[in-house]
This record gives sequence, structure tokens and C-alpha cells, in this order.
Amino acid sequence: MTRLSNDPAAFADEALEGFVAAHPRRVRQVPGGVVRATRTAPGQVAVVVGGGSGHYPAFSGLVGQGLAHGAAVGNVFASPSAHQVRQVARAAETGGGVLLAYGNYAGDVLHFGQAAGQLTAEGIPARTLGVTDDMSSASPEEAHKRRGVAGDLVVFKAAAAAAEAGHPLDEVTRIAELANARTRSFGVAFSGCTLPGADHPLFTVPEGRMAVGLGIHGEPGMGERPVPTADEAAELLVSTVLGELPEGVEAPRGQRAAVILNGLGSVKYEELFVVYRRVAQLLADAGVEAVDPEVGELVTSFDMAGVSLTLCWLTDELEPLWTAPADAPAYRKGTVEAADLVVPDPSAETAEDTVPPATDESREAARTVLAALRVLKDTVDVHADELGRIDAVAGDGDHGIGMRRGSTGAYEAAVRAETLGAGAETLLHRAADAWADRAGGTSGALWGVILRAVGTALGDTARPTAAEVASGVAQASAGVRELGGAEVGDKTMVDVLVPFSYALTAATRAGQPLATAWDTAAHSASAAAEATADLLPRMGRARPHAEKSLGTPDAGAHSLALIVRAVHGVFVPTLENH
Repeated sequence: MTRLSNDPAAFADEALEGFVAAHPRRVRQVPGGVVRATRTAPGQVAVVVGGGSGHYPAFSGLVGQGLAHGAAVGNVFASPSAHQVRQVARAAETGGGVLLAYGNYAGDVLHFGQAAGQLTAEGIPARTLGVTDDMSSASPEEAHKRRGVAGDLVVFKAAAAAAEAGHPLDEVTRIAELANARTRSFGVAFSGCTLPGADHPLFTVPEGRMAVGLGIHGEPGMGERPVPTADEAAELLVSTVLGELPEGVEAPRGQRAAVILNGLGSVKYEELFVVYRRVAQLLADAGVEAVDPEVGELVTSFDMAGVSLTLCWLTDELEPLWTAPADAPAYRKGTVEAADLVVPDPSAETAEDTVPPATDESREAARTVLAALRVLKDTVDVHADELGRIDAVAGDGDHGIGMRRGSTGAYEAAVRAETLGAGAETLLHRAADAWADRAGGTSGALWGVILRAVGTALGDTARPTAAEVASGVAQASAGVRELGGAEVGDKTMVDVLVPFSYALTAATRAGQPLATAWDTAAHSASAAAEATADLLPRMGRARPHAEKSLGTPDAGAHSLALIVRAVHGVFVPTLENH
């Protein structure tokens, strides 16, 4: 378990602060994460990686010469927000464009994808690549749905070495895609992990059993079996990885491969070496030559007891990129000539301390919206443990934690905005950005969309009407479906948001006051949330083990229904009823 922490909510920020203090010649902190402390050649492609905290040395530990140019750092087990990714990319890029690389998790896909679009619109060419090396998370036919684990390192290393060699953005992206297509990983775990401040593990593995293919956040794998000997574990890992060869590799014999035996947190290095002893024998017997093998902790999961094996089948193009020198805090290879240190410009990092002008009517509406956000936060606080239990049935159990981070961040940002005299639109936009920043993950991105859409509909210049509130909710519904790709029936928050929006729009068009219309729509939301118990998930982390969630409502749908019920009536004193 994580024994040393202060405020659990500040754990990721404090860990990053300490990490930067420990490595001042390699990394420097910027809003959203870290970048190289050393200068990068003008015009070089910037490789920016990222993901949630709790996986060190991924992702901040891989920033340095010969490896990543920057890392966007999310909260514990939560992707960084698009805003964070964009800030890090701006700080890292030097005119050659940016490749954003990350593990292929839903939240990362949403946030990094948003950031790439925003950067490109700003004139910074950006590409994205989600690493998909984990064989246990989807079939070969759906390899694009696989998640990224320790294979991240191989892909990041190939892309960064290509950038250092002066290749343009499209070529760096092609090389990263090639490395990803030729990388396979498979892992096992013997225990779960405990997040900072928690009094029980996020997930558990039965005593004397081994989870096969378990994800690094506790996502279900392929099943369980008795705990093996070290040699038996090695044989399972090697046989599984050799059992699925990438396109272009007809047989293992005669191939050269980058090899990583990765510890997930509490398997000691000596144990890893015992396992690798047998891994090396088995690979040699199969005719595979291991090139610069890595044995150690490359992608962890706090105190999870587990191990994974990664093979990247090298080509004449990929091998020199894998063996190229690198100097990052947690990964060093060969000899790198140290570049000059960057001298940061303090004026480039200023906090938002002003707001756009707003009318008295809109500021009055903003105060009511602030009250609604307070009710929302309090509701999440009360139900966070319940939401986590629901999410853990077929997911990783962190929905309650993420909702608590997001709602708290949104409320705090809204308080600051209201103090500065913000109107309803600005207050909700600040809250939306803070929710996405603090929560990360899929729900962080989607709640950011919801609050921003409602804020845009309310505006900063007039007293909002019931019709405008309904219009904002309708825009939020459309935005969530567009960004997340889910539709009604997929067992997501969309199963509640869509009927809630339809009911609210219909009621306001019929002339009902906002309080009455909201009450009608909230009943629809509650019924829709209960109905998700009968659905099988078709998206997200629960998808590979959909049957486990049958009979349990979707956590995101349930939390949305709780929230719209709790805030009923809050808007009445300020918003028009017609």
C-alpha cells in the first residue's frame, strides 16, 4: 500500500514537485506536467507522452535527451486533460510539430485527441498515437482497441530517437506506428494496489491465485489460475507472446527483438531476474535474439504485485532507434552529450486573474450556478464510495474518485470566478476546465463538455431562460456523443443524458417553468439510469468483461442521475421560468 502521503488529493502534484526537485538537470516543471530541462534543436519534432500518475517511471521519468521531450501528467490513474496536454506541448515544441503518444485508454484518447485538434488549429502541427501492445485486452481482430502497457517505452523510444535524428513529423509518426504494430505485451498479477489515502485495495486477487492479463488499473484480464513457480510464469509469458506474431514475422527463429520484463510495483528486482533467467532461455530456444533487454520497473501500478513481458520485433530501421543513447531520469542508455539548460521565462506562466465583463443579471445567475455546483459536489462526496463499488464490478473502480476530484475542482474554480465577478458563462467555462484538469479520464473530458456547453448557452450578458438552459443541456448531449462516440444502449452516461435532455426540452417547449420541467426530466434520468442494469457495455474498460456488469447500473449513468435529481430547484430564484 501507499504509506507515505499527506493529503491524498494532493498526492500527484506533490509527487511531481518532488520528482522535479530531484532531477533539475533533466526536467523542469511546466503547467500540466514536465518538459526537458535541456535545449532542443530548433525545428525538431517534439515527442510528448503522458497519462495518469501512479505508473512511474511512466510517464515523467521518460523525459530527457533521446527520449520524450515532455510528459503531460494526470492525476492518479487518470489521463491528463486536453488543457494540460496542450500546455506541455506548447512548452516542448520548437517548430517541428508534436507527436502526442499515450496508452490507448478511453480518457487518453479523448484528451490527447482534443489537444491535437486544438494545437493544429493554433498553427502547431500535431499527430497522435495510442499504444496498443496489451494482448489480453482485445483480440487480434480488434487490436486497435487494445490498451498500452510496458510497450509504451519501445514506441516512445523509437519515436524520440527518430525525432533526434531530424526526421519530420509524418516520418516520426510512421516510425512510431511501425514500432507499435510490432510490439506485444502480456502480464500477470498476484495482488491489487492501494491508492494514496485508501484503506483497502482498488481491486483484489484471491489468495493463492494469479490474475492472467490483468490491466494496470485493475481492469479484468483473461481469468485466474494458481500461483506458478518463477519458471512456470516465464513459460506462460513467453508462450503467450510468441503465440501472436505481428504481420511480416513468419516465425520467431532468426528474429531480433527488444525485450522488456517489467515489474508492476512490488515484485522485487531479484525476483524479476529469476524470471528473466528462464525467459532468456526460452527465447534463445525459440531462435529469438534479445537486443538490449530491459529488466526492471518501466510501467508500474503503485504496489501491485505483478510482472509483464514485452517483445518488439525489430527491423533494420527500428533496431538502431531502440539502441540509440538516451538520458532521462528513469532510463539511461549509452552516452548523451549534455545540451545547455533552458532558462525559463517567468512571465510565460501567469494565472488567470481576470474575467470578461458581465451584466448584473448574468452575475446573479452565476451565483445560482455556483450554488448548483456546490450541491453537485456535496452529492458526489456522499455517493463516491457507492460509485466506486458500482464501477468496480466490471471496471477499475475509480469512478467515484474521479468524480470527487472533478466536482471539487470545478466548484473551487467557480468560487474563484464568482469572486472576480464572472457571469454565468465564464463561471461554467472555468469550472469545466478545472473538472477536466482535476479528474482527467473519460468522465473528466465529458463533464468538461457538459459544463462548457451549458455555460455557452447561458452567456454573460442576460438573465438565462428555461429554454436556454434546455438548449445548453441539448448541446451538452450532442457534444458528449460526438466526443465519446457512445449512443443510447452502449451502457454509458449517454443513456441518461439523452432522455434527460429530451424530456427537459419537451417540457420547456410546452411552457413548463424550469423547476417543473427539471423535475420531470430528472425522473426520466432516474428511470434511465436504473434501466442500464439490463444492458451490456459496448464501450470502455468494462467492455471486455461485459457479462460481469449485467444486473448493475452503469456508474457514469447513475452518477449523472443522482446529480440532476440533487440540483432540482436550485436554479429557480435566478433563472427565468419561461
